[in-house]
Amino acid sequence: MNKISKKIIFIFLIILISFSAGYAANDWVDFLGKGDVKGLINTASYGDKENDENSFWNILNKEDKNKTEKEADFRVFWEAWKKVEDKYTLEPLDYEKMVYGAVSGMVNSLGDPYTVFFTPEDREMFEQDMKGSFSGIGAEIGFKDKFLTIIAPLKDSPAQKAGVLAGDKILKVDDREIIGMNIDEAVSIIRGEKGTKVKLLISRDGLDELKEIEITRDVIKIETVEWELKDGKIVYMKISQFKEETVAEFNSQINNIIVNDPAGIIVDLRNNPGGYVNILEDIAGRFLNRGDVIFTEDFGNGKKEVYKAKGDNKFKDIPVVILINEGSASASEIFAGALKDNNGAKLVGKKTFGKGLVQEMQNLKDGSALKITVARWLTPSGIDINKEGIKPDYEVEMTLEDYENDKDPQLEKAMEMFE
Repeated sequence: MNKISKKIIFIFLIILISFSAGYAANDWVDFLGKGDVKGLINTASYGDKENDENSFWNILNKEDKNKTEKEADFRVFWEAWKKVEDKYTLEPLDYEKMVYGAVSGMVNSLGDPYTVFFTPEDREMFEQDMKGSFSGIGAEIGFKDKFLTIIAPLKDSPAQKAGVLAGDKILKVDDREIIGMNIDEAVSIIRGEKGTKVKLLISRDGLDELKEIEITRDVIKIETVEWELKDGKIVYMKISQFKEETVAEFNSQINNIIVNDPAGIIVDLRNNPGGYVNILEDIAGRFLNRGDVIFTEDFGNGKKEVYKAKGDNKFKDIPVVILINEGSASASEIFAGALKDNNGAKLVGKKTFGKGLVQEMQNLKDGSALKITVARWLTPSGIDINKEGIKPDYEVEMTLEDYENDKDPQLEKAMEMFE
């Protein structure tokens, strides 16, 4: 997998997701309790102490008075480990679980909900689910204002059918408090096998009381690209996610769309939580001229990388309107920003979720993995998506009454713009 395809732009972790400790657990256990930190490091093949100033040596056995901001006294880890090993007696120690727990704790200390550690099992489920089939409730979550929030219930999913809406804040799962949990922990108790039930206690803007929703989990299989011709002249295209199969689904429809000679295209990105950056690039390139800036990665140290369209602009000269809402995140925000800044596409709906952080998968030696935030995304005009989100040109509300009566004033507004 190349550099680009490793970068994951969706929010969030996927609730329905059933989601190298770069060293084998035995390497750690062999040296535990011997006080031989140096021996462990040599076995793990760390960098040279004299020549690698960024090596692991910077956190070894440092007295407080000698520490710099890039150094830490790692002795406390071994001291704690040894005391647990010597004193804990309730159950036999699971050394692998302890190592994974230590790595998870290190990652959680960053305070970034999108930087996470996957055990080998979590990683396998995560990769499987990104291919498009999984078991769960069919909704995606992320952090918003420090609350675990529904980014998007997927179309025809158990969550959508049960009445879950984008923006719902999850307070409890099966009577279990989840405030303070990271995304992985919450996902682990929300997901489950087909046919099992889960209860979510949610807070929703506009409701005076908390609402409990019971959902029956199911296998979720979604087509990420769907389209239809409206009023005989307007193409309505729904892109629900940017996953591995999305490019093939999109490309298979291009000629059918063009042959209809549409007067306009409505791209519906509402409740689209994102996906892979290389998939976003491929599809955005179909709407942009070669060389147009799609987005910029800002690494925060003065380093930036600009990504430009390489496509053929199959839809050149066809006006585009994009539907967005609070459930549009990551890749969908980049898409909307790129078409607005380059082509003057009009945006209709509500301000997007505001998830503009770049994650990169780093596979570790034992099959575990880290998903690490490495940069921020900026639109071609320089908007920091993570801070500001994408604002619509025409703000149109979708009320609870609209949902319940199958009305879509946002789509109606988009259709009016081609009259």
